[in-house]
Amino acid sequence: MSSKKKPARGNSRETRQNRAVARSHQLDEQTLIPLVEKASNEPLSAKTITQRKLINSLRHQQLTFAVGPAGTGKTYICGSVAADMLLDGHVDKIIITRPAVEAEEQLGFLPGEKEDKYAPYIAPFLDVLNERLGKTRVEYLIKHGRIEASPFAYMRGKTFKNAIVILDEAQNATPGQMKLFLTRIGENCRVVINGDESQVDIRGKSGLTDAIEKISYIPSVSVIRFQRQDCVRSGLAGEILQAYEQAGTV
Repeated sequence: MSSKKKPARGNSRETRQNRAVARSHQLDEQTLIPLVEKASNEPLSAKTITQRKLINSLRHQQLTFAVGPAGTGKTYICGSVAADMLLDGHVDKIIITRPAVEAEEQLGFLPGEKEDKYAPYIAPFLDVLNERLGKTRVEYLIKHGRIEASPFAYMRGKTFKNAIVILDEAQNATPGQMKLFLTRIGENCRVVINGDESQVDIRGKSGLTDAIEKISYIPSVSVIRFQRQDCVRSGLAGEILQAYEQAGTV
């Protein structure tokens, strides 16, 4: 007869971790996927001084405006910090939104449910989250509402709590839409507003510019401005931005 003891059922380290997570989020432990390491074990590091300022602001300020041209790393930094905050338990949810200007907020030109129609608008952030967390975990978190793509047209009545909220392409929000969005901020909420004031696709004043003018003096609000010199996408992208600046065109 073998003298080996059978391991206690349901008492492995992984099972205990899953139960702890289930209790903390009031989830049925049977719905949890096995806990795994992050897909990317690389610590988030800044490539420019402005990126470092953005990382610091996201970690310490309640509201951050990240303003500047494409290719400066705004999306990657914001998505990475959001993934880390969710994984470390600082927030319960990531909410990603942006004005659907092309569809005039109707979201009716693509097939599928609301989430399917809105998916193309938040695809860049999903790429970052997949890299930082792993695609399987991201799919699981979306399924259980821990990562949410929320159309900008559906903001009325919402309150952001225990979440990090990312508003992308904010230059295409009207002043009224921006006010509505900003007044959704609740307890334990971090908000980052990304935008490029040179790429406004709406008529009238941009809500991004309007908000910065009105509330940037508040101590818990930070404005991080990226310049063409901060472009990290590629040498060619930086040269193209410089050419457009010199030509004085958008």
